[in-house]
Amino acid sequence: MAEQSAAPARGLTDENIINIPGLASRWVRLADGRRAHYITAGDSGPAVVLLHGGIEGSSGTAGWRFMAPVLAAAGFRVYCPDRPGYGLSDTSSERYLPHDQKAQVDFLNMFVDALCLDKFHLSGNSAGCMISCDYVVTHPEKVLSVMFIAGFLGDICDVPRIPPAQGKFTPNPGYVMKPWDGTPEGMQHLMDGIIYAKGAVWPELVQMRTLAGNNQRAALKAAGRTWNPFGEVDPNMAQIFSTKGRLDKLTIPMIYLYGMQDVLLPVENGFAQEDAVPNIQFFYPEQTGHQGQTDRPETFNKVAVEFFKTGKVSWPLAVEAGVSLRRPIDPRYVQEPKGGFPKPNPGAYTDLKTLEQGLKVLESVPA
Repeated sequence: MAEQSAAPARGLTDENIINIPGLASRWVRLADGRRAHYITAGDSGPAVVLLHGGIEGSSGTAGWRFMAPVLAAAGFRVYCPDRPGYGLSDTSSERYLPHDQKAQVDFLNMFVDALCLDKFHLSGNSAGCMISCDYVVTHPEKVLSVMFIAGFLGDICDVPRIPPAQGKFTPNPGYVMKPWDGTPEGMQHLMDGIIYAKGAVWPELVQMRTLAGNNQRAALKAAGRTWNPFGEVDPNMAQIFSTKGRLDKLTIPMIYLYGMQDVLLPVENGFAQEDAVPNIQFFYPEQTGHQGQTDRPETFNKVAVEFFKTGKVSWPLAVEAGVSLRRPIDPRYVQEPKGGFPKPNPGAYTDLKTLEQGLKVLESVPA
């Protein structure tokens, strides 16, 4: 069974945000004049910024409602902004509506500057993973460490995107994401499609995402724009964020968790990225889809706490999180067990049956 969080759903606040104990809704004025909305948890300790995904209706609350309170309890200050085009992001001026690659990175930089976060840990899921990658190659001086979750790392990988039909580990190889129709039923369908832990798709989540998504759509329509999940692509600006020969040269501690049962972006996309970035330690957790921090919050929360605190993941937790055996395990980011690391076994990642047999060695290594 997939893990579940005990955090209760308590209806929506007057801002139409799920009322989660330990999370507070905040606003800050950015350098360009916009009001940025974010949720926060924790009052002291190192700062952690968490970036949500890119499906309509996404927000800081929707993406990180399980992780943010746990990080706060572990001694971190956590900030989960609503990125441009999502949640309660400012739609009061047409100049705030673009949510392309540059707009996202510029927003994040203005956001951390407004909150005086000179150094911080960073994590992002899906599109938030991509923005995290863009940010770390353009502002590495501000990032203490990075935890990527199920996305893409820019143009570092030459392998084309692998569709669900070619995935050998996805539980639904026939999955096709249908455009959201603006209804709660359509939002429920979207969430049910990508989230492995079905019990995590709360009615309040569907309601919050539907309201936020429609508000953003209305602002775009008024400005003569239509929804585009990645914004307009400017090939000239894209050169600023190229990751090839850059991300793989960074010495900033970085790990990457990619769910084995991802339906939207099959895990083979993770394999291809792993081959291109020898400086990032990969994990492939089981019973995990595209939003791992929602599917298996207990495991993902523990990994985040350990990694952001110490720069390493303990061996028992690494096994729980599915540490990759596709190449040698990096001792900088995983605590070496008494029995030494098991040998790489890339051939195990062929199909589910072969993988099940190949990973048994992890449990037999003395901690």
